[in-house]
Amino acid sequence: MTSSRLMVIGLGPGPAEWLTPEASQALAAAKDLFGYAPYLARLPQRDGQRRHASDNREELARAREALRLAASGGEVAVVSGGDPGVFAMAAAVFEAIETGEPHWREIDVTVIPGISAMLAAAARIGAPLGHDFCAISLSDLLTPWPVIERRLSAAAAADFVVALYNPASGRRRTQIVAARDILLAHRSPETPVALARNLGRPGESVSITTLGALDVAAIDMLTLVLVGSSATRLLAGSEPLLYTPRGYAAKRGARP
Repeated sequence: MTSSRLMVIGLGPGPAEWLTPEASQALAAAKDLFGYAPYLARLPQRDGQRRHASDNREELARAREALRLAASGGEVAVVSGGDPGVFAMAAAVFEAIETGEPHWREIDVTVIPGISAMLAAAARIGAPLGHDFCAISLSDLLTPWPVIERRLSAAAAADFVVALYNPASGRRRTQIVAARDILLAHRSPETPVALARNLGRPGESVSITTLGALDVAAIDMLTLVLVGSSATRLLAGSEPLLYTPRGYAAKRGARP
C-alpha cells in the first residue's frame, strides 16, 4: 500500500539562516511544494521538484489540492511563512481534513515549526515578550471585527504585551486606528511600541515609539506591531531596547 504523507513547513520570516535544519531537510525531500507564490520564490530550485503557487487568499483550496496529491502517494509539502501554526497553513490543512474526504484522515501530517514574526521582532529589540503576552490578528477577512474588538479589549484590560499581526493593508486602514484607541483606553500613552517591518529581508526596519505617538500611516501588512504592557521598559544604551521583566529581582530580594 502506498503511504500518504504531507509536511507543513514553516519558513520563518525571512533569511535562510532562520530556517531550521528539520525544515531544510523536509524541503529537500519533497517532490511537490504548495504555497503562496512569494514564499515559494524564497526557496532554491531543485531538479525534479514541482511548485504549485497560489494567491494569499486561497489557503483552503491550496490545502485541499495538497491533500489530494498526498493521498495519491506523493511526497508533498505545504510551505508557510513564519510558523505554520500561527495564523498560517497548518490550521487550513487540518480544517480541510476535517471537512474533506474521509481517507484524508489517514494521511500522515507532520507540522514542522518555524520562527514566528513576533519572536523575530522580539529578538531584534530585546525581550518584550519576557512575561505574559498574546497575539491578535487585525484582519477581519476571516474573523468578524466585533470579535477582534472584544479580544483587544480583554487583552488590554488584562495587561498583556500584545503582538498585532496583519495590522493594516492598502484597503484596510481603520482597524489599526481602532486597535490603538482600544489599547489607549487601558494603557498610558507612554506605553512603548515596537514596529518591525520586513524582518530578515531587504529593507528591514525596526523602530520604537509610544502608543500615544504611534504613526498608523507607517504601518502595513509587512509590519509586526508589538505593544508593551504596563511593565515593559525602555532600556537606553548604544541601541534602545525593550524588555518586560519577569520579576526575577523581586523574587531574589533585588540583590545584584
